[in-house]
Amino acid sequence: MSAEIPAMSKRIVRTEGGLGRIPVTGVSPVIECGVYPVKAVVHERILIQANVFREGHDSVNASVILTSPGGTQRRIDMKQVEPHGLDIWQAHVRMAAEGDWTYRVEGWSDPWGTWRHHAEAKLPIGHDVDLVCMEGRDLLTRSAQQAELMRVPGAASLLHGAAETLRADGDVDEILELITSAPITRAMARFGPRELVSPTQEYPIRVERRRALYSSWYEFFPRSQGAWQDEHGQWHSGTFRTSFERLEAAAAMGFDVAYLPPIHPIGRAYRKGKNNSLDASDADPGSPWAIGSPDGGHDAIHPDLGDFDDFDAFVAKARSLGLEVALDLALQASPDHPWVTEHPEWFTTRMDGSIAYAENPPKKYQDIYPLNFDNDPAGLYHEVLRIVRFWIDHGVTIFRVDNPHTKPVEFWDWLLERVHETNPEVIFLAEAFTKPQMMAALGKVGFQQSYTYFTWRNLKWELTEYLTELSQEMASYYRPNFFVNTPDINPFFLQSGNPAAFSIRAILAATMSPTWGVYSGFELFEHLPVAAGKEEYLDSEKYEFRPRDYNAEPNLNLLLGKLNEIREAHPALQQLRDIHFHHAPHDSVIVFSKNDGADTVLVVCSLDPDHTVESDIMLDLAALGLGGDSVRVTDELTGESYVWGQRAWVRLWPSKPAHVFHVTAP
Repeated sequence: MSAEIPAMSKRIVRTEGGLGRIPVTGVSPVIECGVYPVKAVVHERILIQANVFREGHDSVNASVILTSPGGTQRRIDMKQVEPHGLDIWQAHVRMAAEGDWTYRVEGWSDPWGTWRHHAEAKLPIGHDVDLVCMEGRDLLTRSAQQAELMRVPGAASLLHGAAETLRADGDVDEILELITSAPITRAMARFGPRELVSPTQEYPIRVERRRALYSSWYEFFPRSQGAWQDEHGQWHSGTFRTSFERLEAAAAMGFDVAYLPPIHPIGRAYRKGKNNSLDASDADPGSPWAIGSPDGGHDAIHPDLGDFDDFDAFVAKARSLGLEVALDLALQASPDHPWVTEHPEWFTTRMDGSIAYAENPPKKYQDIYPLNFDNDPAGLYHEVLRIVRFWIDHGVTIFRVDNPHTKPVEFWDWLLERVHETNPEVIFLAEAFTKPQMMAALGKVGFQQSYTYFTWRNLKWELTEYLTELSQEMASYYRPNFFVNTPDINPFFLQSGNPAAFSIRAILAATMSPTWGVYSGFELFEHLPVAAGKEEYLDSEKYEFRPRDYNAEPNLNLLLGKLNEIREAHPALQQLRDIHFHHAPHDSVIVFSKNDGADTVLVVCSLDPDHTVESDIMLDLAALGLGGDSVRVTDELTGESYVWGQRAWVRLWPSKPAHVFHVTAP
């Protein structure tokens, strides 16, 4: 039940620093004892849970009190869930506006619940009938008066009438039917007395725009889009203007975020050549992540791509197509970056006087200098904030942050909060493939989205375990972005080049996570590794121009578009916290459902791109939320429709590796 809060509590009792008169413990979700806000987006369904109990046998109850950014409070009554002996109370809440909300849980003594339990036990055996009826009339009358104060005359009349009916000479069965009826139960839940109200502290919830949770990303290199070779074999870079066509293609496939690698000037010193070689020629464009040259640094544009008028036109074009532009924020510098001479204190100087370059042994990145955030934190912190705001002023609303785990968490805490204060619409994606605690910490301090281990989760048990973790205990602080590939990661699962492998991973990413991403070339089944056993691409676009014929056959353009169309049509696929796995005996068949309100989607997917698989499926019909002993499933990929009971059978093969079903009543 949800209601505006009346001024009706008999007495509020709380012990500072203690549990209070009605103990409330184990409140969740809470991030680091309430230091950081729980993540939510507008209209997202959030589960709040607590343990509420008391001494003796009198009834207790519990409510969630939501406070909006404007100070308006709303009460949502909680329900006790099985097993009752564990005193677990839950409520789902949704918030209709962006901003910083708070919630608290109130435990309270429930006189009506206590009285009804006594009445149901005593009246049938004729015990204390006069007293029980007298106490019941008092509770009903006081509740009716509360309804009058709240100007709900219908409820007041109902409760006054019930009080008059509650007489010792009345028919016991009729009295019991009355006091347990739905109208009386609803009225007493709203207007009944709440005593010994014991609130917890206030816990923060940050409600952001829906794009923070639900989005579809498409990554491409503007320099490759429109790149061409002259008669001498010399490459000429693509530009922002020649990239309009790729924006149009991304929008046609239903993507809503166009993500660009760094667009800044690239250094010449130690420039990397083709396939990350150390012997670059003058014709090699270098890695976009080696930022900085005499043409400028993080607030400059590579002259080959165009100027700021061209970039602004690119952003405007994207917006006209329903796309947002995500820009890479790579906090590092080439040896030619202006920072190296202007602010040498922002780098690490080694014993021999040289500046330390980036290393991830055995990998070496001589063309990149990491930043040192400890020598001049105030200066470096504010410079990064300036850069972020500079690009925000040019229409950038999303930043994909390169390797945030190599910078202090304290810095991100500071930066993200400063940006939120002035631009709460801005979204940051953490590209951190590292240890779980660091990835979790980055989510807690404010990154709206995060890269994940999805790329390396291929087996059914791995996917089931990982999605359960992401959708439950991590969902309050960690929003996953399931990229199927990246310029740095050519997954082993895809290196056969089998189109079915690409279809399977796209279907899983698009349906398992509310946010997913594709790096261009995936739709063309690019798969060759730089060497056996390596997860890097041969002829990586990081080090050379890679213009492509995106309409070459075969391709996945239609499937990617269809997946995004299905996602847009189904709220169930736009949420993270509700996913349920169903049983399929075959290890290469995974079955899961997602639900949001009246919308339910059931996915049945093969995990074997090379062979036909057949399996029984045992559905948990209750988890599908429709009741009854059968459901109608309509495949959104093919239009085929079936009526399934608790048990069904599927046959999947490489050219048809999955069903994405919309589930409705039969």
